[in-house]
Amino acid sequence: MADLRITKRVIGALKPRATEFTVWDGKMPGFGVRVRPTGAMSYIVVYRAGSGRGAPVRRYTIAGVGKIAPENARSRAQALLGSIAHGHDPASEKAAERGTPTVAELADRFMTEHVEPKRRPGTIAFYRHLLNKIVRPELGAAKADKVTRGQIAKLHAKLRRTPFQANRVLAVVGSMYAFGGRIGVVPEGANPTRKIEKFREDRRERFLSTPELERLGAAIRKAETTGIKWNVDETKATSKHVPKKIQRTIIGPHAAVALRLLLFTGCRLREILHLKWEHVDFERGLLFLPESKTGKKTVVLNAPALAALSTLPRLGAFVVVGDDPERPRTDLKRPWAMVTREANLEGLRIHDLRHSFASFGAGGGLGLPIIGKLLGHTQSSTTMRYAHLDNDPLRRASESIAGHIAAALDGKAGDVVTIKGSPPRRKSADHL
Repeated sequence: MADLRITKRVIGALKPRATEFTVWDGKMPGFGVRVRPTGAMSYIVVYRAGSGRGAPVRRYTIAGVGKIAPENARSRAQALLGSIAHGHDPASEKAAERGTPTVAELADRFMTEHVEPKRRPGTIAFYRHLLNKIVRPELGAAKADKVTRGQIAKLHAKLRRTPFQANRVLAVVGSMYAFGGRIGVVPEGANPTRKIEKFREDRRERFLSTPELERLGAAIRKAETTGIKWNVDETKATSKHVPKKIQRTIIGPHAAVALRLLLFTGCRLREILHLKWEHVDFERGLLFLPESKTGKKTVVLNAPALAALSTLPRLGAFVVVGDDPERPRTDLKRPWAMVTREANLEGLRIHDLRHSFASFGAGGGLGLPIIGKLLGHTQSSTTMRYAHLDNDPLRRASESIAGHIAAALDGKAGDVVTIKGSPPRRKSADHL
């Protein structure tokens, strides 16, 4: 019917048949409504992908009837037919787009094929957390090649209160798209994180003073012996099941020794929690760690660290055991929260113990190269964060400069003798 125009009235009069059929619009060739035996109907465009009778016939589904109005379907069909006239093949392009993974699918391949085989367990867990908790909820359903820089910038800005996390999300997403480009599932070089400026990160370094260390030590001793008090929070729904009296919690010896080892060695948390007895050499006073953040690592065990280790019974393969002696303990959150609260050091991070170890060494004039060796730094630039604490050479320099100035002020500049490695002194009969 050459005069038939697809309208709501025409669609409303259509009835399903035993086989599928199509009603064509008489005013726009190629535009029609497909009717299935189930009664489902959809707007379609049929066209030849190319010129001549030999060109293949394609069918492109615009939308289901009921999802958009016939007038909107007609406008879309007109735009599609216009692009077809200019050489586009929307059906093939749509099929190719279906082959492009979503952000969630790309993240799965990124973790399985790149991160898990090549990164350490801590890095794997960190990447998985950022992708699952932050990236997937925001962008997981989007086609990976359709994500724009604006969308990533918006997500980055949303995390501005936690600049470290925001910048790590940017880095992980950028790495994921670089991986996608290498395996050919997104256009190579099409990385939506490019040119997004990172937030400034204020490096947080906390160094314990001697009085603070004394309080922390007392809290650990109390936690492992008599226990630390805690009061029932009567505002919580579960509090009615708890006896209305002051409670005490005792931490196990393994948690207490773990905290002491972190203090005495400057090791990272996972290096202690994943430590096995086979890595401990009591005779030479060393830990031989097969894996750390910087690869294989040897840690010097000083007398306090050896004494702490010698108090622990061997319950399994791991030095610091949890509920399962054959598996490493996952964290020290609860015992750490208890002792820091008792020591009035709430907000102190476990990693600050590593900084404190380094600060005492630097402040004692041991020199940054030695501190770097003890901490397992592979680059001297990493240890330079403690340069402002390396007081011994600074003090000597200050004494030397001030000695010359003071002698000049007193009119005795010629009486100053500089001895290498020590402050300048005035000449005396002993030096003559």
